[in-house]
Amino acid sequence: MLKIVKSLYLFLNVIIIIALLIVHFGLKEHSYQSSLLYYTFPLPVIIIVVLLLSIFLNRQFRKYNLIVTGLLLAVWLGRSFKIHVPETIKETDLEVVFWNASHYREFVDVFEENNKIPDVVVLVEYHGKFLEEAKSKYPNYHFYESYDEEIGVFSKKSIYVKNVMPSKYGSTVLNFKTQGINFYAVDVSASIDVPRSWELEFVDKAITKTKNTIVLGDFNLPFESKFLNKTKANFNHAFSEKGNGFMETWFWNIPLLSLDHIWVSKDLKILKTEKMSTFKSDHSMVKTYVRK
Repeated sequence: MLKIVKSLYLFLNVIIIIALLIVHFGLKEHSYQSSLLYYTFPLPVIIIVVLLLSIFLNRQFRKYNLIVTGLLLAVWLGRSFKIHVPETIKETDLEVVFWNASHYREFVDVFEENNKIPDVVVLVEYHGKFLEEAKSKYPNYHFYESYDEEIGVFSKKSIYVKNVMPSKYGSTVLNFKTQGINFYAVDVSASIDVPRSWELEFVDKAITKTKNTIVLGDFNLPFESKFLNKTKANFNHAFSEKGNGFMETWFWNIPLLSLDHIWVSKDLKILKTEKMSTFKSDHSMVKTYVRK
């Protein structure tokens, strides 16, 4: 009986691993259903599952799970762990921060975590409860809040809001200009009932400028997603170009998914990008320095 149980477990072990690999490397975002599995089982999760399955295998078969784990770890590190030499930052360079504030955090939290005041800050899932206090505390700077869409913008210079574009399913693109640069703040719906393909098509249509432009936001999609292909064609990814460490920004400082992105048009120069981990939100902040 014990031998049958072990054989059954070995069979299930193989089936589970093959299924996970097919979803991640084969099916990916082929359909709405497969995309949900693809987002649910990023490589770090698959690695953990394979390791956990190996606990109950005998030594003969455990080594195969460990080999698979090693290969997946190498793929993940190759994709996600970046090493770049940052360039020297000048006073004239632009410091830009994006953060999903998780409904509880304010601009002041960004200033504290950053240890100084950036040139531009964009917050999504922002409730603006203490916005008036921030305005009174920093009267020489500029703030904007799109209340219904829960997007907040801070700049050391005037903010000119061009357009606020909400989708039917809860996504938003806010187009504004400040510091002589065109910005698109993006917040893509996290609802599992809404296909990401719909919302990224909406985002792609909303982004009409690809020069002198920075696109930043919570896309609720990993960097590898095919739905980001148009964005990748027109913009450089700030962290991929000049970041150091793991590019994943979610969940609670555990590098599971790279949901938060800053994209910079190719006529602008990315000098340095940092991911700032904090327990004030389940998302990490992303900061980049840009030169015009």
